[in-house]
Amino acid sequence: MHVSNQYFRTSMVYMMTNMKAMNEIISFYRDKNGMLTFKASYPTYGRGTGTREVSTATANDGIDPLASQGSLSLSRDGRFLFAVNAGSNSISSFIITDSGELVLADVKPSLGAQPNSLDVFGDLLYVSNVGNAANHFASNITGFRIENNGRLTHISGSTHTLSTINAQPAQIVFTPDGSKIVVSELTTNHLSVFNVNKNGTVTGPIINDSNGMGPFGSYFLSSGLLLVTEAGSNALSSYSVSDNGMLNVISGSVPNGQKTTCWVVTTPNERFAYTTNTLSGTITTYRIDGNGTLKVVGHIASTPASTATGLPTDAGVSKDGRNFYTLNGNQGTVSVFKIMEDGRLARLQVAAWTYPYFGSQGLAVL
Repeated sequence: MHVSNQYFRTSMVYMMTNMKAMNEIISFYRDKNGMLTFKASYPTYGRGTGTREVSTATANDGIDPLASQGSLSLSRDGRFLFAVNAGSNSISSFIITDSGELVLADVKPSLGAQPNSLDVFGDLLYVSNVGNAANHFASNITGFRIENNGRLTHISGSTHTLSTINAQPAQIVFTPDGSKIVVSELTTNHLSVFNVNKNGTVTGPIINDSNGMGPFGSYFLSSGLLLVTEAGSNALSSYSVSDNGMLNVISGSVPNGQKTTCWVVTTPNERFAYTTNTLSGTITTYRIDGNGTLKVVGHIASTPASTATGLPTDAGVSKDGRNFYTLNGNQGTVSVFKIMEDGRLARLQVAAWTYPYFGSQGLAVL
């Protein structure tokens, strides 16, 4: 096995099936124009939820069963891929080879019920657990160390509850310097901030009110600017993060006129952000000004009008900034777009694998 080298990599896109019987990762080869070709599937040796929702707080339509961003996540150096198995309360870790193949490294309990989002900084991995009816939806986050071989070791004392015992986490993200973790809480309208200690444990949370209703997807720019979607307000907000963990609103709840604005990513130059608006079947382009203010540029449908409507969920942008990708959760397909100079998107392809699956969730672009 030739372990991955960040300077010589096959370009790939990975999605997760979230299948109930056996969760799988689906890999696509990405060519020089950004187009996708199905390559392989890899079992996580854990179970997804299928179309079952992790919580009764969201619509029972099977489109967004994990109600989260970051259920499939890459390490920042591209060596590892991590997946949640919400149906078996575990995390799977994969080594990524130079050819883009996945080699299972570990499967560990998530130290909570129904893990739905994870993020990595250096050798630290933190996961959010939704909880379930049996434990009164006890929501928490917990941390792991990532070894060089991809195996995971739980950090003693790293498990913490959120702002309330039944807060529903939608995403967990590290700040760019790794000093803090932010968790968006869909049902409490809170953004909980934790300080990361030198031993990998966290203290907190410092509880912030979301500017709008239903904070969901979160994304940090290299400057420390935090973008948060609002599924209830159908908007995007930007914040600065103070050293004390308090968030300061820069652009508050900039609406896009679409439905269920949930996921957000940016271009590498951080001039544009994209939100997926699931029930509208669209992607919105926002321009990010130098001071962090946001303005809507336009919208595009995830799938062509002549085909079955794709409802976009998880999203990603290629590191060269040329392509945008989104998973259509109601189809298990991936829509491919070219990113234009003005930030607008031009659709290139709707890629499918051998067995498209309703209830798929999670996307990672390498």
